[in-house]
Amino acid sequence: MKHKPVPLGVVLTGVLYFGLLFYWQWDELSGTGAARDAAIFGIVLGVAYVAYVMACFQIDLPDSMKKLPIIGRYSKLYGWLIFVAIAVWYCRPEKWGGYDEAVGFLLVGVLLLGFGAAAILTCFMWGGDQSSRLYALSRFVDVYPAITKPDRHVRFGEKMWTTTFVLIIYFAMTNVMLYGLSGQAMDLFSGFRSIMAGASGTIMHLGIGPIVTGSIIMQLFAGAKIIRLDLTNSEDKAMYQGVQKLLVLIMIPIESIPQTYGFLDPSEFLIDEYGMGWANFVIVAQLFAGSYLVFLLDELVSKWGIGSGMSLFIAAGVAQSTFVGTLSPLPTTSGLEYSVQNPPAGTLPMIFYMFRTATNGEMISLNGFEMILLGDATHPNAVIALISSIIVFIVVAYAESSKLELPLTHGKVRGHRGKYPIRLVYASNIPVILMAALLANVNMFSLLFWSHPTMSQTPLLGRQGWFSMSDYIGTYEPGQTAASGGFAWYASMPAGVNDWLIPLLNQQTDMFGHSLTQIMLHVIFYVVLMTVGSMVFAKFWIDTTNMGTKDVAKQIERTGMQIPGFRKNPKVLEKILENYIPPVTYFSGAFVGLLAAGADLLGTVGNATGTGLLLAVGIILRTYEQIQKEQAMEMHPMLRQFFGAE
Repeated sequence: MKHKPVPLGVVLTGVLYFGLLFYWQWDELSGTGAARDAAIFGIVLGVAYVAYVMACFQIDLPDSMKKLPIIGRYSKLYGWLIFVAIAVWYCRPEKWGGYDEAVGFLLVGVLLLGFGAAAILTCFMWGGDQSSRLYALSRFVDVYPAITKPDRHVRFGEKMWTTTFVLIIYFAMTNVMLYGLSGQAMDLFSGFRSIMAGASGTIMHLGIGPIVTGSIIMQLFAGAKIIRLDLTNSEDKAMYQGVQKLLVLIMIPIESIPQTYGFLDPSEFLIDEYGMGWANFVIVAQLFAGSYLVFLLDELVSKWGIGSGMSLFIAAGVAQSTFVGTLSPLPTTSGLEYSVQNPPAGTLPMIFYMFRTATNGEMISLNGFEMILLGDATHPNAVIALISSIIVFIVVAYAESSKLELPLTHGKVRGHRGKYPIRLVYASNIPVILMAALLANVNMFSLLFWSHPTMSQTPLLGRQGWFSMSDYIGTYEPGQTAASGGFAWYASMPAGVNDWLIPLLNQQTDMFGHSLTQIMLHVIFYVVLMTVGSMVFAKFWIDTTNMGTKDVAKQIERTGMQIPGFRKNPKVLEKILENYIPPVTYFSGAFVGLLAAGADLLGTVGNATGTGLLLAVGIILRTYEQIQKEQAMEMHPMLRQFFGAE
C-alpha cells in the first residue's frame, strides 16, 4: 500500500517548531539593533537548516559524486558541519549580546530541535509503499555509525576478552569526572543510580538512560501500532533497530541539556574562561560523548561479546554497591571518628562494632538496636536491608531455574528426543529495567518542570506557567531531587522501611507530612504500577526480540524437531506455543515487577535498591548460562544453528 503525504501533520509540525523559535526570541524580535538582527538570522538559519536536513533524508547523491574519494560519501555530513560552523560563529561574544543567549538558541533550538522537526516532517511528507513511514529515514539509518556485525564465527575466547575489556572501560569511565563541574551540582537520577548504571558527576552521569528511554519510546509506539512495522520481517526489524539508534542519538542531548542548564552547574573558572553559554556547552558535550560511548560499548558486547552491554553495566554497578554496603569498614560520616552514632557504613562491620563497643545503656538510649535492625536516613545498611537482599537473591535464583519443558522429537531421526525450555521468567529482567527507567524519566522531567529556570515557565506543565498543573504532576522541596507530592511522589520508589513502615507503626506522618492514608496509597500505587507496567513491557519485549510464538515456532522447525503427536507444520506448532508463551510472558512480567517493588519496600544494602538487586542477580545468572551455552556451541558447532547463531 502506497502511503500518502499528510498535509495536516506537516502544517502542525511546522507551526509548532517555528512557533517555538518565535516564542523563544519574541523579546529580541520586538526590540531593535543587533539583538533583533541576530534573532532574525537565527530563524532564517533554522528554516534553511530544516530544509537541508529534509533534503538529506529524501534525496540520494548522484553516483558520480558518491564515487569521489573522501568527499563523496560524506558530502551530506560536510554540509551539516557547515551549518554547525555558522551557528558557532554567531555564538561569539561580539554577536547578539554574548554567549548566554546565542549558544542555547542556535545550538539547541536550531541544530538539535531542527533535526528532530526535519525528521518528523520527512515522515509526514513521505509517499513510499513500504509498511511504515519510518522508511522515510532509511537514508540516514543506512549511514548511521555503528559497530560492524561480525561476518564470521566469533570464538568463545574472543567473546570473553571483549566482554572483559568493555567492563574495564566502563569502570574507568565511572571514575572520569566531568571537566569544569561545580561542587554544587545536583543529581536528578540519585534514586535510580543502580538502575541507570551511571556515576554521578562523571561522563557516565546519564548512564544507560538515553538507550533505555529510546527503547521505551519505540516499544510503546510499536505496541500501540503507531509505527506499523512487522517485526517478524527482517527488513522491518532492521528499520526498527535503525530508528531506535537514531532516537538514542536524539535522547542523549534531550536528557543532558535540561540537567546542565539548571542542575549540573559549571564551575566559576570555566564561566570566567568561556562565558556561561559555552561553559554549559562544555558540560553537555562531555555528557554526549560519554553516553554515546556507552551506546557503542553496548553494541560491541551484543555483537562481539557475551550477553548485553546494558545488563553488564547494571550488574557491575549493583555488585559494587552491594559489596561496599555489606563490607565497608569506613565510618558512615567520613572525617569523624567511630562512635555509636557514627559506626562503620557496612552492615557486617556495623553489627560487630556496635555489639563490641556499645554498652546496653548506649544501645537503648541512642536507639542502637533500632538502628542495627531497621536503620535510618543516615544508616541505610541495616540488618533488614541485608535480609531483604538475601531473600531477593534466593527468590530470583529459584525463579530463574524454574521452567516448563516441551518435549520434542526429530522428524527424520527415530529415537532422537529433546526439550524446549520455557522459563518462568520468560521475559528476563528487561521489563523491570524499562519500567524503572520510565519512572526515572518521570521524576527527572517533573523536577525540571518544577524548578528549572526555563522549563518551569512552560504552560500547563511548568510550576510558573499558565494554568499550571505542576502540583498534580510533582512537587519538590528546595534542594531535593526526590518528589514530595503529586503523581511523581506516588510513582516514586520507596526508600526502604523508613519511608513507609516506621511512620505506619508509629502512627505519624512521614518527613514530607503525608497522612497515613497517603502513605498507604503510595505503597499500593507503586506496587500496582510496577507490576502492571512490567507486564506491558514484557509483552512488547518478546514481540521485538524474536521470542514470540511465530519466531520460536520457526526456530524449532529450522532444527527439524517437532512436538510428538502433532503434524510437522509451523502453524500447528505456533498454535500449541500460543497456549504457553503469552501466559508465561505476562506472568513473568508481573512476577519480576512485584518482586522488585517488594524489595524496594524493604530496602537493600548499598543503596542498590530492590529493583537494582533483582536485575543484578538475574543478569549474573543469565550471563553464567550464556557462557555455558557459548561453550557448548564452541564444542558442538551444530548447536549454533539451533540457537540462531549462524
